[in-house]
Order: sequence, then C-alpha cells, then structure tokens
Amino acid sequence: MHVLIPSPLVSYTRKKEVSARGATLGELLLDLERQFPGIRFRMIDEQDRVRPHMRIFINGEQEFSLKRALSPSDEISIVQALSGG
Repeated sequence: MHVLIPSPLVSYTRKKEVSARGATLGELLLDLERQFPGIRFRMIDEQDRVRPHMRIFINGEQEFSLKRALSPSDEISIVQALSGG
C-alpha cells in the first residue's frame, strides 16, 4: 500500500512516500516499524492507541482502530498535528 509520511517522520523514512503491507492498519504499522525502526512509537502509544497528536487517514477518512481491515489499493496518509501559540 501507498503510505504518505508527514515531514516530522521523514527522518525515519528519508522520503515522504513509502510502501507497506498489512491486512489491518496495525499490521501495516508493524511493517513500517520493520522497515523504519522507531517510527511506530512516534504514532502509537503504549496502550496501542493512535497518539493524540497523530491522525491516520485511509482513503481520506480518519481511522482510529488498528484493527481496521485494509485492501492493497488503499492509500494511507499519516498526519502530525502542529501545536504552538
């Protein structure tokens, strides 16, 4: 699957677009971790939930469940919220 990586995580992947596999969103994130060690912890917390400052979209729709089934044609976008004042 095609995965869009936010700028703050490009230090792990060295590119803004990568490919990953998985039958579920959780499996896809584990594949990203296999390819780019350390990246999953930046997106998923110790309780296996998407971190509050991260957003994951599947074909343009926000997803929260790591159990969400994926198909090979899905496009995954990872977005990191900006904060400041």
